[in-house]
Amino acid sequence: MKLPENTSAYVWGAAVGAIALAVVGFGWGGWVTGGTSAKTAASAAADAKVAALAPICADRFRAQGDSAVKIAELAKASSWDRGNVVEKSGFALMPGSKTTDSDVARACAELLANPPTPKT
Repeated sequence: MKLPENTSAYVWGAAVGAIALAVVGFGWGGWVTGGTSAKTAASAAADAKVAALAPICADRFRAQGDSAVKIAELAKASSWDRGNVVEKSGFALMPGSKTTDSDVARACAELLANPPTPKT
C-alpha cells in the first residue's frame, strides 16, 4: 500500500490540532476531568443539604418554650461557638440521623443570631 507523500504532514497536523483543542477546551472551554466534576457535585450536594436543613433546625429551635431567651444567649455567644451551642441543644439532629452535622448547626446558628431582613 502506497501512502500519499504528505501523510507525515497530515499526521503532525492532526496531532498538533488535538493538543491545541485539549488546551483550549480545558483551559478556557470549561472542560473538567471526572475527579473535578465529582468534587464539584459533592460540594454542591453538601451546600444544598445545609441550605435545606438549616431552616428546619432554626424553626425547631424557635419552637421551644423559652426560645427568646435561648436566642438572646446564642446571639451573645461568639460566632465561633454558636454552632456548638446549637449542636449541643439537639435541634441540629435531624429525624432519622444518628449524628448532628456541624455545617447545619453553624448555618442554623447564623439564621437564629442574624435573622434575614424581609425584602420590601
